[in-house]
Amino acid sequence: MSLTHFDAAGQAHMVDVSAKEVTAREAVAQGCVVMMPETLALAQGGAKKGDVLGVARLAGIMAAKRTADLIPLCHPLPISKVSLDLVADDTLPGIRVTATVRTTGQTGVEMEALTAASVACLTIYDMLKAAEKSMTIKDIRLVSKSGGKSGNYEAKL
Repeated sequence: MSLTHFDAAGQAHMVDVSAKEVTAREAVAQGCVVMMPETLALAQGGAKKGDVLGVARLAGIMAAKRTADLIPLCHPLPISKVSLDLVADDTLPGIRVTATVRTTGQTGVEMEALTAASVACLTIYDMLKAAEKSMTIKDIRLVSKSGGKSGNYEAKL
């Protein structure tokens, strides 16, 4: 299998998507921030910095829109939807983050969804680090994607 971001000489390049069909595309990515139950209680409304989950949601949305500025070979895309679902989970304990990104275009939005989930998790950490520096960000992954030449993908759970 060859990697698409390298030419025959092994030089990095931006993939030419000009001949690709324009299709509706969606990607869903997830991640979580694991923390002590006391820190989770702060994340759910007790933090001095305010609405931790609301700030993290906005950070994830902004990150998806700026992915091409962060990942060198990503195409800037006209994103039509970004949503983040941040759910407190006592079984972790922590916050589960799910990012969904949609566009209609010639390339997918997997990197935008992964970036949104990652930055939302990083923002949760930033907002709560005064209470707990030992939080763990983990399980950042692509859950699903649809559209495009390669078709649909569903991660095995």
